[in-house]
Amino acid sequence: MSNETTERVHVLIIGSGPAGYTAAIYAARANMKPVLYQGIQPGGQLTITTEVENYPGFPDGVQGPEMMVHFEKQAARMGADIRYGLATKVDFSQQPYKVWIDDEKLIEADAVIICTGASAKWLGIESEQRLNGFGVSACAVCDGFFFRGKEVAIVGAGDTAAEEALYLSKLCSTVLMIVRRDQMRASKVMQDRVLNAPNIKVYWNSVTDEVLGEHKVEGVRIKNTQTNESVEVPISGFFVAIGHKPNSDIFQGWIDMDETGYIKTIPGTSKTNVEGVFAAGDVQDKNYRQAVTAAGSGCMAALDAERYLSAKGIV
Repeated sequence: MSNETTERVHVLIIGSGPAGYTAAIYAARANMKPVLYQGIQPGGQLTITTEVENYPGFPDGVQGPEMMVHFEKQAARMGADIRYGLATKVDFSQQPYKVWIDDEKLIEADAVIICTGASAKWLGIESEQRLNGFGVSACAVCDGFFFRGKEVAIVGAGDTAAEEALYLSKLCSTVLMIVRRDQMRASKVMQDRVLNAPNIKVYWNSVTDEVLGEHKVEGVRIKNTQTNESVEVPISGFFVAIGHKPNSDIFQGWIDMDETGYIKTIPGTSKTNVEGVFAAGDVQDKNYRQAVTAAGSGCMAALDAERYLSAKGIV
Protein backbone atom coordinates (compact mmCIF):
# COMPACT_ATOMS: atom_id res chain seq x y z
CA MET A 1 0.00 0.00 0.00
CA SER A 2 1.57 3.22 -1.11
CA ASN A 3 -0.37 5.42 1.31
CA GLU A 4 0.37 3.45 4.48
CA THR A 5 2.03 5.30 7.34
CA THR A 6 5.07 3.81 9.07
CA GLU A 7 6.07 4.28 12.70
CA ARG A 8 9.11 2.94 14.54
CA VAL A 9 8.80 1.80 18.18
CA HIS A 10 11.03 -0.02 20.67
CA VAL A 11 8.39 -2.41 22.03
CA LEU A 12 5.08 -3.29 20.43
CA ILE A 13 2.53 -5.15 22.58
CA ILE A 14 -0.30 -6.86 20.70
CA GLY A 15 -3.37 -7.49 22.86
CA SER A 16 -4.95 -6.02 25.97
CA GLY A 17 -5.87 -8.69 28.49
CA PRO A 18 -4.05 -9.10 31.82
CA ALA A 19 -0.90 -10.25 29.97
CA GLY A 20 -0.78 -7.29 27.58
CA TYR A 21 -1.50 -4.63 30.19
CA THR A 22 0.96 -6.11 32.69
CA ALA A 23 3.65 -6.23 29.99
CA ALA A 24 2.83 -2.57 29.25
CA ILE A 25 3.14 -1.58 32.93
CA TYR A 26 6.57 -3.21 33.27
CA ALA A 27 7.82 -2.04 29.88
CA ALA A 28 6.74 1.54 30.55
CA ARG A 29 8.38 1.57 33.97
CA ALA A 30 11.59 0.35 32.33
CA ASN A 31 11.42 3.35 29.99
CA MET A 32 10.91 1.22 26.88
CA LYS A 33 8.07 3.49 25.66
CA PRO A 34 5.76 0.58 24.78
CA VAL A 35 2.95 0.93 22.27
CA LEU A 36 -0.01 -1.39 22.89
CA TYR A 37 -2.77 -2.18 20.42
CA GLN A 38 -5.90 -3.45 22.13
CA GLY A 39 -7.18 -5.75 19.40
CA ILE A 40 -10.70 -6.88 18.68
CA GLN A 41 -11.74 -7.27 22.34
CA PRO A 42 -10.16 -4.53 24.51
CA GLY A 43 -9.65 -6.04 27.95
CA GLY A 44 -9.73 -9.61 26.62
CA GLN A 45 -11.85 -12.49 27.92
CA LEU A 46 -12.34 -10.88 31.32
CA THR A 47 -14.66 -8.32 29.76
CA ILE A 48 -17.22 -11.08 29.14
CA THR A 49 -17.09 -12.39 32.71
CA THR A 50 -18.98 -10.80 35.56
CA GLU A 51 -17.60 -11.36 39.05
CA VAL A 52 -13.89 -12.15 39.49
CA GLU A 53 -13.24 -13.47 43.00
CA ASN A 54 -9.92 -15.29 42.62
CA TYR A 55 -7.61 -12.40 41.67
CA PRO A 56 -5.39 -11.47 44.64
CA GLY A 57 -5.82 -7.98 46.05
CA PHE A 58 -9.59 -7.72 45.58
CA PRO A 59 -10.95 -9.09 48.88
CA ASP A 60 -14.57 -8.35 47.93
CA GLY A 61 -14.20 -9.51 44.32
CA VAL A 62 -14.37 -7.27 41.28
CA GLN A 63 -16.33 -7.18 38.04
CA GLY A 64 -14.22 -8.43 35.10
CA PRO A 65 -14.72 -5.33 32.90
CA GLU A 66 -14.00 -3.00 35.85
CA MET A 67 -10.80 -4.87 36.65
CA MET A 68 -9.56 -4.45 33.08
CA VAL A 69 -10.28 -0.70 33.27
CA HIS A 70 -7.99 -0.64 36.34
CA PHE A 71 -5.29 -2.50 34.40
CA GLU A 72 -5.58 -0.11 31.47
CA LYS A 73 -5.47 3.02 33.67
CA GLN A 74 -2.39 1.74 35.49
CA ALA A 75 -0.58 1.02 32.21
CA ALA A 76 -1.53 4.47 30.89
CA ARG A 77 -0.37 6.16 34.12
CA MET A 78 3.02 4.47 33.73
CA GLY A 79 3.31 6.00 30.26
CA ALA A 80 2.24 3.16 27.95
CA ASP A 81 0.79 4.37 24.64
CA ILE A 82 -2.52 2.47 24.43
CA ARG A 83 -4.37 2.48 21.12
CA TYR A 84 -7.39 0.97 19.43
CA GLY A 85 -6.50 -1.23 16.50
CA LEU A 86 -6.11 -4.80 15.36
CA ALA A 87 -2.86 -6.40 14.18
CA THR A 88 -3.73 -7.93 10.81
CA LYS A 89 -0.39 -9.08 9.36
CA VAL A 90 3.24 -9.51 10.45
CA ASP A 91 6.64 -9.93 8.85
CA PHE A 92 9.26 -11.30 11.25
CA SER A 93 11.84 -12.08 8.57
CA GLN A 94 14.22 -9.31 9.65
CA GLN A 95 14.60 -6.58 12.24
CA PRO A 96 12.96 -4.25 12.87
CA TYR A 97 9.91 -6.51 12.82
CA LYS A 98 6.92 -5.35 10.81
CA VAL A 99 3.35 -5.43 12.11
CA TRP A 100 0.42 -4.01 10.16
CA ILE A 101 -2.48 -2.52 12.10
CA ASP A 102 -5.96 -2.59 10.51
CA ASP A 103 -4.23 -3.35 7.17
CA GLU A 104 -3.20 0.29 6.82
CA LYS A 105 -0.64 1.39 9.41
CA LEU A 106 2.81 -0.23 9.57
CA ILE A 107 4.63 -0.47 12.90
CA GLU A 108 8.32 -1.34 12.86
CA ALA A 109 9.35 -2.68 16.27
CA ASP A 110 12.66 -3.66 17.86
CA ALA A 111 10.79 -6.16 20.05
CA VAL A 112 7.27 -7.59 19.90
CA ILE A 113 5.24 -9.03 22.78
CA ILE A 114 2.32 -11.19 21.61
CA CYS A 115 -0.59 -11.20 24.08
CA THR A 116 -3.47 -11.96 21.73
CA GLY A 117 -5.11 -14.47 24.06
CA ALA A 118 -7.48 -17.29 23.21
CA SER A 119 -11.18 -17.42 22.54
CA ALA A 120 -13.48 -20.00 24.06
CA LYS A 121 -15.24 -22.20 21.54
CA TRP A 122 -19.01 -21.99 21.87
CA LEU A 123 -21.84 -24.26 20.77
CA GLY A 124 -23.35 -21.49 18.66
CA ILE A 125 -26.89 -21.46 20.07
CA GLU A 126 -28.66 -18.15 20.65
CA SER A 127 -29.54 -18.72 24.32
CA GLU A 128 -25.92 -19.54 25.13
CA GLN A 129 -24.75 -16.10 23.96
CA ARG A 130 -27.74 -14.27 25.44
CA LEU A 131 -27.15 -15.78 28.90
CA ASN A 132 -23.35 -15.54 28.78
CA GLY A 133 -22.38 -14.11 32.16
CA PHE A 134 -25.84 -14.89 33.56
CA GLY A 135 -25.20 -18.53 34.33
CA VAL A 136 -23.44 -19.50 31.09
CA SER A 137 -19.66 -19.72 31.40
CA ALA A 138 -16.67 -21.20 29.59
CA CYS A 139 -14.55 -21.45 32.75
CA ALA A 140 -15.55 -23.73 35.63
CA VAL A 141 -12.50 -22.76 37.71
CA CYS A 142 -13.45 -19.07 37.34
CA ASP A 143 -17.17 -19.34 37.96
CA GLY A 144 -17.95 -22.67 39.64
CA PHE A 145 -17.81 -21.02 43.06
CA PHE A 146 -21.03 -19.10 42.32
CA PHE A 147 -22.99 -22.33 41.97
CA ARG A 148 -22.16 -23.98 45.28
CA GLY A 149 -24.85 -26.45 46.25
CA LYS A 150 -26.71 -25.99 42.96
CA GLU A 151 -27.32 -28.14 39.90
CA VAL A 152 -25.21 -27.37 36.82
CA ALA A 153 -24.53 -28.83 33.38
CA ILE A 154 -21.29 -29.05 31.42
CA VAL A 155 -20.80 -29.78 27.72
CA GLY A 156 -17.69 -31.53 26.46
CA ALA A 157 -15.92 -34.87 26.35
CA GLY A 158 -12.19 -34.13 26.51
CA ASP A 159 -9.76 -33.95 29.42
CA THR A 160 -10.66 -30.32 30.13
CA ALA A 161 -14.37 -31.11 30.30
CA ALA A 162 -13.72 -34.09 32.58
CA GLU A 163 -11.44 -32.03 34.80
CA GLU A 164 -13.97 -29.20 35.02
CA ALA A 165 -16.84 -31.63 35.71
CA LEU A 166 -14.85 -33.08 38.61
CA TYR A 167 -14.02 -29.60 39.88
CA LEU A 168 -17.72 -28.66 39.75
CA SER A 169 -18.71 -31.94 41.46
CA LYS A 170 -16.85 -30.81 44.58
CA LEU A 171 -18.90 -27.59 44.73
CA CYS A 172 -22.27 -28.37 43.19
CA SER A 173 -25.02 -30.75 44.24
CA THR A 174 -25.32 -32.35 40.79
CA VAL A 175 -23.33 -32.06 37.57
CA LEU A 176 -24.94 -33.12 34.31
CA MET A 177 -22.31 -33.91 31.69
CA ILE A 178 -23.55 -33.72 28.10
CA VAL A 179 -21.47 -35.90 25.77
CA ARG A 180 -22.13 -35.97 22.03
CA ARG A 181 -21.00 -39.55 21.39
CA ASP A 182 -21.27 -42.83 23.31
CA GLN A 183 -17.80 -42.35 24.75
CA MET A 184 -15.48 -39.57 25.90
CA ARG A 185 -12.29 -38.33 24.31
CA ALA A 186 -10.78 -37.81 27.76
CA SER A 187 -7.95 -40.02 28.98
CA LYS A 188 -8.95 -43.30 30.63
CA VAL A 189 -8.01 -42.13 34.11
CA MET A 190 -10.13 -38.96 33.78
CA GLN A 191 -13.08 -40.93 32.43
CA ASP A 192 -12.90 -43.34 35.36
CA ARG A 193 -12.91 -40.47 37.83
CA VAL A 194 -15.95 -38.90 36.18
CA LEU A 195 -17.87 -42.18 36.05
CA ASN A 196 -17.05 -42.90 39.70
CA ALA A 197 -18.14 -39.47 40.96
CA PRO A 198 -21.49 -40.05 42.67
CA ASN A 199 -22.99 -36.68 41.71
CA ILE A 200 -21.97 -36.54 38.03
CA LYS A 201 -24.67 -37.80 35.66
CA VAL A 202 -23.51 -38.36 32.07
CA TYR A 203 -25.94 -37.91 29.18
CA TRP A 204 -24.44 -39.97 26.33
CA ASN A 205 -25.24 -39.43 22.62
CA SER A 206 -26.66 -36.06 23.59
CA VAL A 207 -26.54 -32.46 22.47
CA THR A 208 -27.75 -29.21 23.97
CA ASP A 209 -30.93 -28.14 22.26
CA GLU A 210 -31.38 -24.93 24.25
CA VAL A 211 -30.33 -23.22 27.46
CA LEU A 212 -33.55 -22.26 29.23
CA GLY A 213 -34.24 -19.04 31.11
CA GLU A 214 -35.17 -15.46 30.33
CA HIS A 215 -32.66 -13.40 32.33
CA LYS A 216 -30.60 -16.16 33.94
CA VAL A 217 -30.02 -19.87 33.39
CA GLU A 218 -32.96 -21.88 34.74
CA GLY A 219 -32.66 -25.13 32.83
CA VAL A 220 -31.35 -26.99 29.81
CA ARG A 221 -33.07 -28.98 27.08
CA ILE A 222 -30.98 -32.03 26.22
CA LYS A 223 -31.68 -33.98 23.05
CA ASN A 224 -30.69 -37.60 22.53
CA THR A 225 -29.29 -37.90 19.00
CA GLN A 226 -30.28 -41.56 18.68
CA THR A 227 -33.88 -41.42 19.85
CA ASN A 228 -34.50 -37.72 19.03
CA GLU A 229 -36.19 -37.44 22.43
CA SER A 230 -35.63 -34.30 24.48
CA VAL A 231 -35.59 -33.83 28.22
CA GLU A 232 -35.69 -30.55 30.15
CA VAL A 233 -33.68 -30.42 33.37
CA PRO A 234 -33.62 -27.51 35.83
CA ILE A 235 -30.09 -26.12 36.37
CA SER A 236 -28.55 -22.84 37.57
CA GLY A 237 -25.25 -22.93 35.67
CA PHE A 238 -24.27 -24.05 32.17
CA PHE A 239 -20.59 -24.60 31.39
CA VAL A 240 -19.12 -25.00 27.93
CA ALA A 241 -15.85 -26.97 27.84
CA ILE A 242 -15.35 -27.78 24.18
CA GLY A 243 -11.98 -26.09 23.99
CA HIS A 244 -10.31 -22.78 23.28
CA LYS A 245 -8.77 -21.44 20.11
CA PRO A 246 -5.61 -19.38 20.53
CA ASN A 247 -5.73 -16.12 18.57
CA SER A 248 -2.50 -16.84 16.73
CA ASP A 249 -3.47 -17.10 13.07
CA ILE A 250 -1.51 -14.05 11.87
CA PHE A 251 1.72 -15.50 13.31
CA GLN A 252 1.43 -18.79 11.38
CA GLY A 253 4.60 -19.48 9.45
CA TRP A 254 6.71 -17.15 11.61
CA ILE A 255 6.31 -18.47 15.15
CA ASP A 256 6.51 -22.10 16.31
CA MET A 257 3.17 -23.41 17.55
CA ASP A 258 1.72 -26.69 18.70
CA GLU A 259 -0.82 -28.57 16.59
CA THR A 260 -3.73 -26.53 17.99
CA GLY A 261 -2.10 -23.13 17.43
CA TYR A 262 -0.74 -22.33 20.89
CA ILE A 263 2.54 -20.44 20.61
CA LYS A 264 5.52 -22.39 21.92
CA THR A 265 7.78 -20.54 24.34
CA ILE A 266 11.11 -21.71 25.74
CA PRO A 267 10.17 -23.20 29.15
CA GLY A 268 10.65 -20.76 32.01
CA THR A 269 10.70 -17.77 29.64
CA SER A 270 8.42 -15.89 27.27
CA LYS A 271 10.84 -16.32 24.35
CA THR A 272 9.60 -17.69 21.03
CA ASN A 273 11.71 -19.19 18.25
CA VAL A 274 12.18 -15.67 16.81
CA GLU A 275 14.74 -13.60 18.69
CA GLY A 276 13.10 -10.46 20.09
CA VAL A 277 9.56 -11.80 19.79
CA PHE A 278 7.93 -12.84 23.07
CA ALA A 279 4.55 -14.38 23.92
CA ALA A 280 2.51 -14.19 27.12
CA GLY A 281 -0.93 -15.09 28.42
CA ASP A 282 -3.48 -17.48 26.99
CA VAL A 283 -2.05 -17.47 23.45
CA GLN A 284 0.81 -19.59 24.82
CA ASP A 285 -0.83 -21.16 27.89
CA LYS A 286 -3.34 -23.96 27.43
CA ASN A 287 -2.93 -25.33 30.94
CA TYR A 288 -3.81 -22.62 33.44
CA ARG A 289 -5.67 -19.87 31.54
CA GLN A 290 -6.17 -17.68 34.60
CA ALA A 291 -5.97 -13.89 34.84
CA VAL A 292 -3.25 -14.11 37.48
CA THR A 293 -1.04 -16.47 35.45
CA ALA A 294 -1.54 -14.34 32.33
CA ALA A 295 -0.48 -11.23 34.26
CA GLY A 296 2.58 -13.07 35.58
CA SER A 297 3.63 -14.13 32.09
CA GLY A 298 3.12 -10.54 30.85
CA CYS A 299 5.60 -9.42 33.48
CA MET A 300 8.06 -12.10 32.31
CA ALA A 301 7.70 -10.97 28.70
CA ALA A 302 8.43 -7.33 29.54
CA LEU A 303 11.51 -8.31 31.58
CA ASP A 304 12.70 -10.63 28.79
CA ALA A 305 12.20 -7.84 26.24
CA GLU A 306 14.07 -5.36 28.42
CA ARG A 307 17.05 -7.71 28.75
CA TYR A 308 17.00 -8.36 25.03
CA LEU A 309 16.94 -4.66 24.10
CA SER A 310 19.59 -3.82 26.74
CA ALA A 311 21.93 -6.48 25.35
CA LYS A 312 21.43 -4.94 21.91
CA GLY A 313 22.16 -1.45 23.28
CA ILE A 314 18.72 -0.19 22.18
CA VAL A 315 17.38 0.85 25.61
